[in-house]
Amino acid sequence: MILGVVRETKNPPDKRVPLSPQQCRLLSARHPNLKILVQPSKDRCFSDQEYKRAGMTLQEDLSGCDVLAGVKEVKADALIPGKSYLFFSHTAKEQPYNRGLLQTLVEKRIRMIDYEYLTLDSGMRVVAFGKWAGVVGAYNGLIALGLRSGRYKLPRANSLRDLKELKAGLAGLDVGITRIAVTGGGRVAEGAVEILKAAGIRQVEAGAYLSQSFDEAVFTRLDPWHYTKNRFGELFDFNHFVANPHLYESSFLPYARRSDMYIACHFWDPRSPLLLTRKNLKGGKVPIRIIADISCDIDGPIASTIRASTIAEPFYGYDPLLHEESEAFANNSITVMAVDNLPGELPRDASSSFGDALVEYVIPELLNQAKSEMLARASITESGQLGRDYAYLQDFLKGK
Repeated sequence: MILGVVRETKNPPDKRVPLSPQQCRLLSARHPNLKILVQPSKDRCFSDQEYKRAGMTLQEDLSGCDVLAGVKEVKADALIPGKSYLFFSHTAKEQPYNRGLLQTLVEKRIRMIDYEYLTLDSGMRVVAFGKWAGVVGAYNGLIALGLRSGRYKLPRANSLRDLKELKAGLAGLDVGITRIAVTGGGRVAEGAVEILKAAGIRQVEAGAYLSQSFDEAVFTRLDPWHYTKNRFGELFDFNHFVANPHLYESSFLPYARRSDMYIACHFWDPRSPLLLTRKNLKGGKVPIRIIADISCDIDGPIASTIRASTIAEPFYGYDPLLHEESEAFANNSITVMAVDNLPGELPRDASSSFGDALVEYVIPELLNQAKSEMLARASITESGQLGRDYAYLQDFLKGK
């Protein structure tokens, strides 16, 4: 099998890679029947020379490859017909901005294996950048806190070499008496919690967060049973919540009323309850002045997330009275951080972590595709039609 590492074509270019030079070398040694070609790029966090030193062949033309791997969506005119691709396609949730991409994948008879849906039989995701989104998102939240309070100034994550340097800069940070709520319990929240602890902020249980006062900075991490409740008063059942989120309502407001900063790390189903509505934020009873919305669901559960922000300009303001954008750090505004490609700020660490999972779980499946349920579950398109688990996209594919 010939595997090609494609150059990122989405603008602005993402610096992340699916496989680092060292991982490519490891794969070549571990699988003699696998050849890896790397398309040259000046934008990657790992240089062309690093891939060359690892023994990889740099080649512009990847038409001879069987499988091509990138990170973000590949432009339609760069897609090679009849190939298998690995990238985040952002099509399976009927994202309207990528309907054209889905149509092209079908027209070009491409097998689109989406990273987001590569799972073990248990349902656990195999590869993800989630932890790194949490790391950078929480760090950006701390940057905003320093700028709003005037207590300190942190460098941007993308100006630092790696996580080690980022954490070193948090040692001894004085954020003042601040209360921070974090929603979510997966990898994203894991990354956020790691950064808050590195900054010396103490974690407290949800009950104590609501009932006690503190003379230091604290944060609490909230699971779905904290921030939602059954509409009919029944005991919270996580499996029932996942299957029937429309039968639940928000119970987040008590935490919001006790918070100065909110870091959103949860997965949100469009049928799930809203957590912070326009009415909540307009009412004057929610003291939150910084929202780091790592989940970044625009017009979703958090009213202040009216658009995504960018790595270049990570912050914007939200005027809760007018429900419109304002100056990022104005006194009457909520500072919003809603960057939708946060791992791109620590690309070397994020790419290496992501590639480890590809090496361990996915490449072996690609080399023995006939037996792979993992690949079947993640194949959104194949042989000119929708994959077996994605027939529900038929109307979306046709533009309905």
